[in-house]
Amino acid sequence: MKILLACEESQAVCKAFRAKGHEAYSCDILPCSGGHPEWHIQGDVLPLLEQKWDMIIAFPPCTDLAVSGARHFARKIADGSQQKSIDFFMRFANAKCDKVCIENPVGIMSSKWRKPDQIIQPFMFGHEAKKTTCLWLKGLPKLIPTKNVSEGEFVIMGDGKKYPKWSHDPVDKNGKKIAYNSLEIKTLRSKTFQGIADAMANQWSNL
Repeated sequence: MKILLACEESQAVCKAFRAKGHEAYSCDILPCSGGHPEWHIQGDVLPLLEQKWDMIIAFPPCTDLAVSGARHFARKIADGSQQKSIDFFMRFANAKCDKVCIENPVGIMSSKWRKPDQIIQPFMFGHEAKKTTCLWLKGLPKLIPTKNVSEGEFVIMGDGKKYPKWSHDPVDKNGKKIAYNSLEIKTLRSKTFQGIADAMANQWSNL
């Protein structure tokens, strides 16, 4: 199959499908960090939606859509950034492709469009971590959990809420703390867990 991994700089899902023998390409405005630039299209993904694809798996930016940023919604509605993100999300929903998956955290698309077909967690696929992830599916079956494990450790922050330890105070390869709300931390937290990437490739390869 010819597969487009939209808004994926990590290439986790791209490489998983390549390992199964598919012609998969990641696309993002950022350069890829997955080590295979020959499989990466750096630039605007929207023109690519006009091409013929057997499957599209999209990871549109969630900054303006996720409920975790609800305190900023009024500003984002006023300046039009939220509507722009909704329109971008819906370009994948309306893509002329028989098999489409759109991934995003819990957010406003459940009400602006429709509820997701499935909600998954990394701990359902072998990772001791909790990161609630919604999947909107067209022409694809729900993912079957591959290995249920512990939800992982949590820390209690100043607001009294529990946060996954894996997402708290992350550091770069030199051990330096990554600044909150930096592009680097947003990119880090958006990466697909390998167990989920492998499940997509293994379960959706022969449809």
